[in-house]
Amino acid sequence: MASSAFLKLLCAVLVCIMVVALQAEAAINYGLVSENLEPCVGLLENGQGPTAACCNGVKTLKNLATTTQDRRTACRCMKSASTAFPGIDHKNTAALPSKCGVSLPGSVGP
Repeated sequence: MASSAFLKLLCAVLVCIMVVALQAEAAINYGLVSENLEPCVGLLENGQGPTAACCNGVKTLKNLATTTQDRRTACRCMKSASTAFPGIDHKNTAALPSKCGVSLPGSVGP
């Protein structure tokens, strides 16, 4: 009888652990980064802008990337996405946060 209660408790604990683990997934992913920075392509390629949509995307990503892991994921996504746009000028990339009034804890570049 005690063994049955213990197994039920163990199963409940395992279910709770699985639910918490699913909720602990990173807030940042490749699709989210691409979606938010797509309006910035004009600025990144030729310095035009930034548009309000671009700056909103930059601010959204900064607000979502609250952990070190989130920021690393966002960085990897941006590096990966930049290979799809060979015309990106990295000077424009470095200037993007300040042009949108966003302060980042490091430099932006390749």
